[in-house]
Amino acid sequence: MQSFRTEIENPVVERDIIELEKKIKLFKDGKIDEERFRSLRLARGVYGQRQEGVQMIRIKLPYGKVTSDQLLRISDVSDEYSRGKLHITTRQDIQIHYVSLDRTPELWAELEKSDVTLREACGNTVRNVTASPDSGINPNEAFDATPYAHATFQFFLRNPICQEMGRKFKMSFSSTDDDSALAFIHDLGFIPKIKDGKRGFKVMLGGGLGSQPRHADVLTEFLPANELIPTIEGVLRVFDRHGERSRRLKARMKFLIKDIGLEGFMDLVAEERRALSYKTYEIDTTAFEGEPTAPLAEAPETEIKDQKAYDAWKATNVFEQKQKGLVAIGIKVVLGDFSTEKARALAGLIKKYGGDEMRLTLRQNILLRHIPERALPYFFSQLANLGFAQPGYETTGDITACPGTDTCNLGIASSTGIAAKLEEVLETEYPQYLNNKEVAIKISGCMNACGQHNMAHIGFQGMSIRTPEKLVAPALQVLLGGGVLGDGQGRFADKVIKIPSKRGPEALRAILDDYKQNAGELDFLSYYDEKGQRYFYDFLKPLSETDNLVESDFIDWGNEEKYIQEVGVGECAGVVIDLVQTLLLEAKDKLGSAIEAVEENKWADSIYHTYAGLVNGAKAILLAEDVKTNTQANIIAEFDSTFGEDSVLTIDRSFSEIVYQIQKNEPTEEFAETYLADASAFFNRVDLFRKNQLANV
Repeated sequence: MQSFRTEIENPVVERDIIELEKKIKLFKDGKIDEERFRSLRLARGVYGQRQEGVQMIRIKLPYGKVTSDQLLRISDVSDEYSRGKLHITTRQDIQIHYVSLDRTPELWAELEKSDVTLREACGNTVRNVTASPDSGINPNEAFDATPYAHATFQFFLRNPICQEMGRKFKMSFSSTDDDSALAFIHDLGFIPKIKDGKRGFKVMLGGGLGSQPRHADVLTEFLPANELIPTIEGVLRVFDRHGERSRRLKARMKFLIKDIGLEGFMDLVAEERRALSYKTYEIDTTAFEGEPTAPLAEAPETEIKDQKAYDAWKATNVFEQKQKGLVAIGIKVVLGDFSTEKARALAGLIKKYGGDEMRLTLRQNILLRHIPERALPYFFSQLANLGFAQPGYETTGDITACPGTDTCNLGIASSTGIAAKLEEVLETEYPQYLNNKEVAIKISGCMNACGQHNMAHIGFQGMSIRTPEKLVAPALQVLLGGGVLGDGQGRFADKVIKIPSKRGPEALRAILDDYKQNAGELDFLSYYDEKGQRYFYDFLKPLSETDNLVESDFIDWGNEEKYIQEVGVGECAGVVIDLVQTLLLEAKDKLGSAIEAVEENKWADSIYHTYAGLVNGAKAILLAEDVKTNTQANIIAEFDSTFGEDSVLTIDRSFSEIVYQIQKNEPTEEFAETYLADASAFFNRVDLFRKNQLANV
């Protein structure tokens, strides 16, 4: 397992992977508890799966960009450590399933050979930075947002300010005012703008989906590009300190902003300005401004044998780039699932005959970029051989769905099964929707909205339903009226009615038939607004009856056995340990990271590691006293309140005065060393306190 240590060139990455390997062993030996191990594991892309004893691995691909070499490497890893299957997520990641926990360090090491990481793909971190897949090629864009998304990814990867937040944090960069990267549902969303000849962004703050979706606020109509990184850092610092940590369902940033208001939140951000790593941060865009990579060879002349099929494919799947003579090709990947065999074929095509770049999309598809227009016939023929030349890329017939009960612990009903059935209904009964890009259908297996069901024109959410006899059947919540309006604006769908899952196709038929018969020239959202929620509830109500279910209604889509409502099998439990001591040791580990950062002249990183160590150390001692520690700010206040008179812990300053030095000082070498010395002295007192505490038990 440890052979990878001599193969990784980047010492930071090597240390990261070795740490994962060590923590796996400690966990299996019962030396760290399950919750602490889960936090570390998730921050390294290793996610518990519904099936016992195996893991889902999430591969972090910033803004969905993949080269041929990276795709081949991912395919090799999937074949070696998994089952030769790849799944594209709605955040432009790739997931592979059924991986042994013990093999995750070597899997990660293999990926890093092609500059592919797992770091912070899951967990309470900054998740994958997403972007419109047509960024850099869209003729209507103000400028290419890609270098800014890339700089954001690089700056915050492994950044100490966002390693152990109360919850995950999501950011997106759209290419144009169409807002195809969905700024309004993100913690931070950015839309490129030009003002007085200068680049900048409209910034959306505090959006989110889940069971309580929230539309993001407009933070500013124009943020100069060189203030992008400092603004994000300030927001993250506030979220880390003031975000909820005990009540998981209330721990997203949208709830913090709802509680204290946008103005109050930004006042806290302003207080962080002195502590920021940079007051402005210039982003170098030159690496993204050259001509696209030229093909290694010219595509062979190819005769089109089915002109009708070719024309239909071009109409929905081919897009002119702003680079003259080049086009992008959209590939509809059904439910985001494809084999490594097909992945290798795609890698060969883009490397030899294209620009050696593809982007995964937020609707679980693939966009091949920088394809010479003259090569289209050849690409069509090759993609057809792979089953990848279906028309209808990102149309109504291209349904988005999360994995649901296939592999996810949280899945309640099958989202992939109903999605496949609805796509079949559209293809066979409503072919006109294979060209329609005005109506989006999205499905999630639970309320968490990984399939983005509650921002779709037509959405379905997996649920369960009880009959009068108390029998349980799989069900779907039907939602209508969501959508993207553009320029940071959007709307969330209304919950209309809950129906048994097997009646999902009937519900879709009823909705589309009614729209065709009665809407006239109105678009779907205007028609929904005209008729109202009650109108749709009334004609769908017969489908909700549960006193007439038949045997097949109790078998979910894609399954053969009777439905059982359950959360997937949990991960193995850790043994009982001294959690307080474990937290103290991990807090001191952060001081070790602070010392390393000082040695590397990374003053800001050192200061934040010290801050995190202080707060986590205080949390450990408060935990021993059964004091609630729901936010970092609360921990700091409670420590002074609880221990302010303790002769062992108190000195000439309060704990809050020591900790909040971080807000009052520039990130200099002098302050980094002083702060670290204060923290070391604090932990000396804590050790003595803890020794006395245990002696009196």
